[in-house]
Formats: sequence, structure tokens, C-alpha cells
Amino acid sequence: MIFSHPKVAQVAVFGLPDEFYGEIVAAWIQLHAGEGMSEDELRDFCRAHLAHFNVPHSIRFVDEFPMTVTGKLQKFRMREIMLQEKSER
Repeated sequence: MIFSHPKVAQVAVFGLPDEFYGEIVAAWIQLHAGEGMSEDELRDFCRAHLAHFNVPHSIRFVDEFPMTVTGKLQKFRMREIMLQEKSER
């Protein structure tokens, strides 16, 4: 659903462990060239189109995604990066 936003070029959605819920939704977003978007704008869009538990808790805007040599998204790597940053806080 996030990919249907006109500013979004590509999106990767994955789960992060959470003590209370078990898992929360994280999203990495790549915007179309020249576009800008805030986390609040994306969350408002998601709230209008998704169930509340599917709205991303953690959002990151990126220029590129970690990819395999065959061009597939490495969601496990994205998850590792997010968890490492969370532990450093």
C-alpha cells in the first residue's frame, strides 16, 4: 500500500523485535528523484489506507537499498542495521 503513494519509488517493509508487541513494522522508503516527504506525511497516508497495526513505527528514507548480487533486497541486512542503531542509543 505504501508503494501506491505518488512520491514513493520503492519500499521495503519488515519486522523489528519489540518487547511489548513482539514485533513492530519498519519501512525503508526510496522516493522518486526530486521528491521530499516527512515521516508524519507518510504515517498520515498509511493511517488513511492501512490498519493501525500496519502503520510503520520506524521509517527511514534512503537513496538505495542493500541488494544481493542478483538484485534482490536484503531485508535481513536492513533489520541488522536498524537493530544495531537501536542498541547504540
